[in-house]
Amino acid sequence: MIKLVRVDHRLLHGQVAFTWVKMIGTDCILIANDSVAKDELRMSALRMAKPDNTKLVIKSIEDSIKAIKSGATDKYNLFIICESIKDAYELAKHIDSIKKINLGGTKLAAGRKQISKAMFVSEEDCQMLKELDAMGLSLEVQMVPDDIAENVMKLI
Repeated sequence: MIKLVRVDHRLLHGQVAFTWVKMIGTDCILIANDSVAKDELRMSALRMAKPDNTKLVIKSIEDSIKAIKSGATDKYNLFIICESIKDAYELAKHIDSIKKINLGGTKLAAGRKQISKAMFVSEEDCQMLKELDAMGLSLEVQMVPDDIAENVMKLI
């Protein structure tokens, strides 16, 4: 069962590894990202940040979709972390059980505008978010569980 899909360019770090994991009651974290799935150094660093008693799986977007659709993840309380809005968009377009996406943080870069303390979005990101909203997904900006979740559509 998918407990939460989160976009956070830092992927697995203190806030995620402890605060979010505890709050949502997950026993498995899936990091869904093509570049991370090919980078042994990044995967090793992420494995060290993994909380005890929590399984960590790192897969490409395509392999993540296949695993979820096959039912292989059904036995877990699954927390999916994506590095970008594009990654979350690709998952949501192919997995009907994704009904909500939590936006925690994306990098500041040229051509991006700030919509919250840690969220910077491009025009392409905004277009994808609008499509996801039109599909009926709940899209919220929320850095930590204690923060009030804000509707992304009101921010962009």
